[in-house]
Amino acid sequence: MTEKSYDVAVVFGGISSENEVSVITGTMACNVLKKGGKSVLPVFIDHDGVMRADEGLADISVYKKKGYMQFAKCGFAVGAVVLFNKNGKPRRAAEVGAVLNCCHGGAGEGGGLAGLCAMLGIPFASAGLFESAAFMDKYYTKLVLQSLGAKTAKFCYSRDIKGAIEGANALGYPVIVKPATLGSSIGIAKCENQTELEGALETAFELDDGVLCEEYLSERREINCAAYFSDGKVITSPCEEVASAGEVLSYDDKYCGGGRRLFPAPLDEDVAISIRKETARVYTSLNMRGVVRFDYIISGGEIYISEINTVPGSLSQYLLSESYADFYKVLSGAIEQAKTDFAARKQKRVISTGILNDITAAANIKK
Repeated sequence: MTEKSYDVAVVFGGISSENEVSVITGTMACNVLKKGGKSVLPVFIDHDGVMRADEGLADISVYKKKGYMQFAKCGFAVGAVVLFNKNGKPRRAAEVGAVLNCCHGGAGEGGGLAGLCAMLGIPFASAGLFESAAFMDKYYTKLVLQSLGAKTAKFCYSRDIKGAIEGANALGYPVIVKPATLGSSIGIAKCENQTELEGALETAFELDDGVLCEEYLSERREINCAAYFSDGKVITSPCEEVASAGEVLSYDDKYCGGGRRLFPAPLDEDVAISIRKETARVYTSLNMRGVVRFDYIISGGEIYISEINTVPGSLSQYLLSESYADFYKVLSGAIEQAKTDFAARKQKRVISTGILNDITAAANIKK
């Protein structure tokens, strides 16, 4: 049985240390789209990976004391979200015109949701499978950016403490320790010597399987620039400067008011233009889609790409628009672009070779 269809399913949460931040982003996106006139089905994924879908999940207050547990569990099917009854059996399907990814971290941001939608034929209004997976991992991010000729800080990557120490010693201190696949500055530390490094590595490896050690760029300025693709062109935001209360941006700086933001960033015009051009160049080179935020470091007169966030916090609303009403145009533009791209891909031929028609009995496995 199919119930009402929705213009878009907004998916958020997930098995990730950034689950709660994702709820803030997801509910914001749901309400912006609803207020703009889109029919929206919120889909929340809890820390155990259980999916739930209901329009009531757009209310952020239901996440206090696990209030979301009252809503129906769900799963995805071809072109739809399927809602289950209390016995875990499908009771009805809600067709969805597209999916907007608001999952921070984990498989949701790291390509899992993009792959699921690709398999099930649902237009995806966010970064695709390759770039989601690549940029979720800071090591792969370095490899991709270097292949595109982008400037990045020197680094070493290791999957064990011994290798990380050897690599950091070769780089020279101070170094920055980063768990490879975590966002929101979780587990990041600046280390002045090997003793500090060893403590930071123990923490990082409790959180992740791989760790990046990166040279510390002194007298640094941290700059953000967002981009999205709509109506056949890349749109970039003005630059923002973020400043930490300490020497590196922390979780508190980003989400608890500990940091300072300057928007637009007080940059020379030629520097701001260079950053926006580099953002558009890399975004275009990878044929990216959806809202993506590029994080830069300026040090010693050089511009380095630090990280690329394919699902940025609150989807970089404040960088791309002056109001939530304006942000509706950003999100709806990304959704319509996803539908256009999907329709174009459906025109491509899928070839059947016919080899199964000529297969012989000898090809069957016999006991």
